Amino acid sequence: MKTLSIDVRRAEPQDARAISMAHRESWSHAYAGMIPHKPLTQMLERRGEGWWRKAADGPATLLVLDVAGVVAGYATIGLNRARALPQDGEIYEIYLRPEYQGIGLGRRLFGEGRRLLKSLGCEGLVVWCLEDSEHAMHFFRRHGGEDAAEGMEDFGGTNLRKIGFVWR
Repeated sequence: MKTLSIDVRRAEPQDARAISMAHRESWSHAYAGMIPHKPLTQMLERRGEGWWRKAADGPATLLVLDVAGVVAGYATIGLNRARALPQDGEIYEIYLRPEYQGIGLGRRLFGEGRRLLKSLGCEGLVVWCLEDSEHAMHFFRRHGGEDAAEGMEDFGGTNLRKIGFVWR
């Protein structure tokens, strides 16, 4: 019997290409038809392998979900950027490649991000997602997030509403 290894670990610069691919696939799947084509394409092009290599050494913590040696997803975490919210930590991004969604791996990556923030002394956390992203909204509600804040995000002249979920 073979054992499948699933691990959440800190990203390393050599993961940059795989993270770039996971980013492109997950964002294309999540936002096609929601974010206008041109701004979405520009965002994807901006975050190539070099961008992710720098991000692995940047101020935010970049985690990868490694499934049998394949980067199936990633999360970026750090200090809360929304000063109006009292939570200390924030998960800036959490994405899985489409073929790894719906089988509990997102829950595992999210849980590891939460545990890491707590271990760093962060009291509570916030996660933002686009209101039109029903999958993300359902995920955060199902995992105990409370809708606590609203905002707008501009994508090439198209304003989309975003929701801030908090965990106290």
